[in-house]
Amino acid sequence: MKSRFVVFFMGTLFMAPVQAERADRDKPVHLEADRATVQDANKLATFTGNVVLTQGTLVIRADKMTVKEDASGFQYATAFGNLATFRQKRDGMDEYIEGWSERMEYDGKADKVQLFKKARLKRGQDEVHGDYIAYDATNEFFQVTSNNNGTSSTQTNADGRVRAVIQPKKKEQRPKDEGQ
Repeated sequence: MKSRFVVFFMGTLFMAPVQAERADRDKPVHLEADRATVQDANKLATFTGNVVLTQGTLVIRADKMTVKEDASGFQYATAFGNLATFRQKRDGMDEYIEGWSERMEYDGKADKVQLFKKARLKRGQDEVHGDYIAYDATNEFFQVTSNNNGTSSTQTNADGRVRAVIQPKKKEQRPKDEGQ
């Protein structure tokens, strides 16, 4: 049977707009690890062992990470782990976006994080699970895809379906003398 994909646009799921902290783009990237190999000519570095990438409020943690820099100075990172994680503050709010997966790709120029295998994304109490999750902070867009042929790579989604938990939003209280 041919693989089928379920695509769910998370902008409708998470009712409030999701926007990464805008100031993060202008902050320096800090990297920590147990070991590092740098190929300066190729502008490629490989970090292994308890890797932590920090840029403003963005934090990515992994077992291994490769980081490439383009001619304009933008960084592109691929993180691997069991599980690799990211966390970033939402712009102008006291709320964070968090994600987990076996492989994570971060595009500093496009401000996009892609999660592959055992992917999970959480904002507040709302969360989604799938085989692939794309989080585009600039365009406030989420996409979740899951392999629907019963051979899903995620342990939490053995049937290969996208899963979402959406908490009810609190309704504003109206003053008692209003509407009477």
